[in-house]
Amino acid sequence: MHAGLRRSFTCSRRHIVRPNFVTTDEVVIKLIPASSRFIPDVPCGSAYHGPDFYVASTIEAPRRCFHSSAELLAGRGHDKEFGLKTQKREKFVRRDGKNQPPVEAPYVPPKPKHTIGSVPDKTIEIFDGMTIVELAKRSGESISRLQEILTNVGEKINSEFDPLSIDVAELVAMEVGVNIKRLHSSEGSEILPRPAVVTVMGHVDHGKTSLLDALRQTSVAAREAGGITQHLGAFVVEMASGASITFLDTPGHAAFSAMRARGAAVTDIVVLVVAADDGVMPQTLEAMAHAKAANVPIVLAINKCDKPAADPERVKLQLASEGLLLEEMGGDVQVVCVSALKKTGLDSLEEALLLQAEMMDLKARIDGPAQAYVVEARLDKGRGPLATTIVKAGTLGTGQLVVVGCEWGRIRAIRDMVGKLADRAGPAMPVEIEGLRGLPMAGDDIIVVESEERARMLSAGRKRKFEKDRLKRLSEGKTETEEQSEEVVQRVELPIIVKADVQGTVQAVTDALKTLNSPQVFVNVVHVGVGPVSQSDVDLAQACKAYIVGFNVKNPPSSISQSATQAGIKIILHRVIYRLLEDVGNLIVDKAPGTSETRVAGEGEVLNIFELKGRSKSKGPDIKIAGCRVTDGCFSRSSTMRLLRSGEILFEGSCASLKREKQDVDAVKKGNECGLVIHNWDDFQVGDIVQCLEQVIRKPKFISSESGAVRIEC
Repeated sequence: MHAGLRRSFTCSRRHIVRPNFVTTDEVVIKLIPASSRFIPDVPCGSAYHGPDFYVASTIEAPRRCFHSSAELLAGRGHDKEFGLKTQKREKFVRRDGKNQPPVEAPYVPPKPKHTIGSVPDKTIEIFDGMTIVELAKRSGESISRLQEILTNVGEKINSEFDPLSIDVAELVAMEVGVNIKRLHSSEGSEILPRPAVVTVMGHVDHGKTSLLDALRQTSVAAREAGGITQHLGAFVVEMASGASITFLDTPGHAAFSAMRARGAAVTDIVVLVVAADDGVMPQTLEAMAHAKAANVPIVLAINKCDKPAADPERVKLQLASEGLLLEEMGGDVQVVCVSALKKTGLDSLEEALLLQAEMMDLKARIDGPAQAYVVEARLDKGRGPLATTIVKAGTLGTGQLVVVGCEWGRIRAIRDMVGKLADRAGPAMPVEIEGLRGLPMAGDDIIVVESEERARMLSAGRKRKFEKDRLKRLSEGKTETEEQSEEVVQRVELPIIVKADVQGTVQAVTDALKTLNSPQVFVNVVHVGVGPVSQSDVDLAQACKAYIVGFNVKNPPSSISQSATQAGIKIILHRVIYRLLEDVGNLIVDKAPGTSETRVAGEGEVLNIFELKGRSKSKGPDIKIAGCRVTDGCFSRSSTMRLLRSGEILFEGSCASLKREKQDVDAVKKGNECGLVIHNWDDFQVGDIVQCLEQVIRKPKFISSESGAVRIEC
């Protein structure tokens, strides 16, 4: 080993050049034992002194280790030479808490991770020709993420500045998880004037439909059940001047608020009908709110001016106090006094509508793909799903591929509101289209697409988005129900299946039933549908123990009625909305568990006190009997007795004995005298008041106002 070390040392010395600046004064002798198993590269001025020691100068040189690592040398006590630090060993301390039981701490649930699904709903505006960069800015997603979605959709994108069609932008936005609002361009090669779309709104039974009947010389109100409008009607009226106006007739009942909102959303002018003998009512104010929210001008029509109790000036003052600025008071709202029964003032109403339309300068694009709005939707037995629509812009023709909400289809036929076939429909024209694959929702927009593949993709994406939003609403409603159930001990669920004739009334009935929710009964609409009651509805009702509510539908066949009777399913059929709500409200009252209350069943006065002394031990100690006269109600032996003195409650306890004429009785009625013994109380005084208390179950009440609004009062 020593021979090998010498050879290595000799070889390293052959390459060393002695510098001139090293002197003997700068040399420091260090004696390092050879057992450390390394030989450094000897710097200038170093000398070898045998196998045991060597002389090293203070000039640093790189050191070479042959058999030991730096960590091992540091562990041997040579830390200072190599600049290493040893880890100090901590003293072992024995913990005494290992044998102690764990501390009980309340469970803290982990915080949910922030995912895309937990981001609040955001609505962005999209338009035809927008780029990926602009879509990324509005949606808050990265460009690479949007490009990946476009690749999955099947679109070829060369650059992030390439324009996208509005359909592709909607597909990408739905995949990202944001809501969209389409902005359609009104520019076109052919822009022409169009008829005005006028919506007639007002309170129930103020003469809206009768006024329209007088304008078009028909009688629609006579065909409606109960004499009130329960559907959203659209038709074109040819005025005496030769101009045509598209009218929308909205229901006035409180349950049809969504229909009135849809009418205000698609209209150009709102005719607010107010009865001169009735004045401003709740639905009148609601119609004003819908018109203001849609930023639509209002024309006031004061109807029933021929009645003796008519007072148009009172109506004007009421509307002015509600913020409606009339022309007579310096505003811009025209006022017309009419009578639908005697057909007076119709010319003035026509002039007011045409003047308002002329001031608005209504024009629309004729060429290009159509943009339409679904006013109503229904299911026909022979023709399938039908949608009543009003075209906003463009031309809607047969054979076009359309996407309506979550449904799609190819237009098979177009009919006007009289029932005649038409090849196409222009702006502001109400038509009924058929050929859709499913029944759309009232209020959906109609868009024309280029290919069937694009229609399928848009429909599938919207269905996924709709189902996701529905599940989110259900989870939120379930959370609210759990929070309410902490306060209320008992809450009964009332499952209901709703069937109606058209899609709009389905939504109206569903919304009205949900307003009947109370702290004691939860109305759960498990299924809705358009059309008559079927066997599948009965099977579903049997599975979830639900009630079937049918509005304005035909009576089911005898086989379905027998099946429902055998299964114990109750079917409620009505043609008038307020009767339907009344029946369901009474059903809710019957199903409600009620709340327990203490009620004073009888009251009496202590006239005398009798004391029984000297009783044997077997019969018990001495007792005091209060001789009472019942002044109100009756006394019952099984009830709780309350003793009052000078208006203050002294004691409440059970009745130990109740006698009349030395006979034990169960009850003593008003005007009779009795002997009364109360458990654990014998301090009676003449003039004390004794009340008989009983526990009663108070049921909620179904309350219907004059405006048609209903509620359950607990």
